[in-house]
Amino acid sequence: MNYRDIFNRFDSLNILIIGDVMIDSYWWSKVERISPEAPVPVCAVYRKENRLGGAANVALNIAAMGASPILCTVIGDDVDGEILSGLMKEKNMSTEGLMCSSKRPTTVKTRIIGNKAQMLRVDDETDRPLDKEEEERFICGIRDIVRTRRIDAIVFQDYDKGVITENVIKQIVALAESKNIPTAVDPKKRNFSSYRRVSLFKPNLKELKEGLKIDFDGVDKDVLSEAALLLHHKQKIDKVFITLSENGVFIADYTVSPAYIGILPAQLRKIADVSGAGDTVISVATLCLALGMASEQMARVSNMAGGLVCESVGVVPVNKLKLLSELSTRD
Repeated sequence: MNYRDIFNRFDSLNILIIGDVMIDSYWWSKVERISPEAPVPVCAVYRKENRLGGAANVALNIAAMGASPILCTVIGDDVDGEILSGLMKEKNMSTEGLMCSSKRPTTVKTRIIGNKAQMLRVDDETDRPLDKEEEERFICGIRDIVRTRRIDAIVFQDYDKGVITENVIKQIVALAESKNIPTAVDPKKRNFSSYRRVSLFKPNLKELKEGLKIDFDGVDKDVLSEAALLLHHKQKIDKVFITLSENGVFIADYTVSPAYIGILPAQLRKIADVSGAGDTVISVATLCLALGMASEQMARVSNMAGGLVCESVGVVPVNKLKLLSELSTRD
């Protein structure tokens, strides 16, 4: 099957996204002088822009690839929560999975861009886990969606902001198993070892080292293979997919015998901004997982997708037509 046929099949998929969402706010400015009050640049703001970030960016990427995202998350009962909901509606994305809470703010990350370079980032957020009442309400909402909709895959997009808890993971993975729905994970440190019996686990190199409490220099296939095998045995993970920044990606698939293990190099690119690249990789990998694609092909497609978004400043979703063209050209 060629890539065009595969991409056309994405259009029929329903993907459930669970995780921490945020508003990525950009203040575009010109810098022409240093402040007389302190040795810092004066940013003369000429434009402000709000974009969907975190798990919402995963939903954007999935929509950009033609599939239907259903985002399940918790936002604040505040003005920023209304802004985030409005941004989703502008993108024609379902808001049925949004849960409002008066106990936590909506996460906003404000980046001040001066002369096309990021000068400063300001984070307004909490990383407090959901309390028991919020957690139960959130789990019930997800269950209702899974029971009433056809879901082709579930992705956990974890930013350690508290929406994903150990109990949320346990309950939803069990629900997915009971319905034979594949699960994909983009983990962070707090819940790293709580993800058990998932189909695809995608840490980056830093998250892998922190999660397994190991350290090594460089990118060595044998070392990565040992780490992946440890995850497979310890957490019963089917496929371990490690992003290696400029060194590409590592993939280990234990659903085949013998296990498939490989490293795919990154394509040479003019990098403008790596923000959101991980969101793109897990989004495209989840779509490939839902279709049952071979792991090498899944890694190739998602690796190239992650590289493409790095050519743009700020968090942007992948361009489906551009990705298809590049895959067809380079393959």
